Amino acid sequence: MTTNTPLNQSEIAEVSARLKRPIVLIGLMGVGKSTVGRRLASMLKREFVDADEEIEKAAQRSIPEIFDEHGEGYFRDGERRVIARLIEEETGVIATGGGAFVDDETRALILERAIGVWIDCDIDTLVERTSRRNTRPLLRGGDPKTILTDLMNARREFYASAPIRVESQDGPHADTAHAIIKAIDEWL
Repeated sequence: MTTNTPLNQSEIAEVSARLKRPIVLIGLMGVGKSTVGRRLASMLKREFVDADEEIEKAAQRSIPEIFDEHGEGYFRDGERRVIARLIEEETGVIATGGGAFVDDETRALILERAIGVWIDCDIDTLVERTSRRNTRPLLRGGDPKTILTDLMNARREFYASAPIRVESQDGPHADTAHAIIKAIDEWL
């Protein structure tokens, strides 16, 4: 299935039936992991969960508050435990925070027990998308384009170890979800 034609329902159902592990979406903030993840889960008739939302529930505070009160190291440790639990529960589609896959233990866990999908996107689109909300702790300290470019340069090699890479376009989220399903079908 390498054409750009969207998959039909029976083709999507066939791919879904072959999934034996959860799909974990990785990539920089703003690539659409949560939005595309919801659409992908719906298409595959699977559960969707946002790891960041689960972290906030477990900690009973927002991610910016966790960063401010305890620092990034503390946050990454909690993030790893939450992602491990979600994978163990065999959640269908899991959206992770942008830095989750950079952590060696979290990355190893995802690569061993899930299907890691890197959603990639150009920096200008990320700047536009992330400017819509002021809830990104890592973007608070300077120019968002510079910060996102630096983050991509620092994280690219980690993201590239995911078995699947899909480019997020500035179009309908269903297009990216279809591209992920096609890529997973080819990978399986």
